[in-house]
Amino acid sequence: MSINATPTGEREALREIERRLPDVQQPVASYVLVKRVGNLVFTSGNTPYREGRMLVEGKLGEQVDIERGREAAEIALFNCLASLKADLGSLDRIVSIVNMTVYIASAEGFHEQSAVANRASELLEECFGEAGRHTRAALGVYELPLGAPVEISMVVEI
Repeated sequence: MSINATPTGEREALREIERRLPDVQQPVASYVLVKRVGNLVFTSGNTPYREGRMLVEGKLGEQVDIERGREAAEIALFNCLASLKADLGSLDRIVSIVNMTVYIASAEGFHEQSAVANRASELLEECFGEAGRHTRAALGVYELPLGAPVEISMVVEI
């Protein structure tokens, strides 16, 4: 998919993403997946967790290389979008992706957090066009829940 997709291409990209969305993963602790405040919708942190297991485990710069980290970011983003679709009924209700925070479990000396987070950012722009451009933090952290290499949370406008 092209980053500079036309509005028609963006809708097609969004439909393709919707077809690939997983079932919504229920919280593994005491929190809600999505919270609406006015016209903003916040997601909880999502990891590459599906069907009762972490699909990618470990730290970037140790057990996980950048390409596998980018795959983990894509899976985590799809989990965020699945939660949003379940709450909103359709991703078409999203007016703008406001913010995305990407936590990356990083080994000492790993400094490529942005390279990992870029996969999720690129997908959002491909699917939502200009509305998919967002503010972002890509943070290196020592550990994430259940051994996840990546965790993503989002704020969207509806």
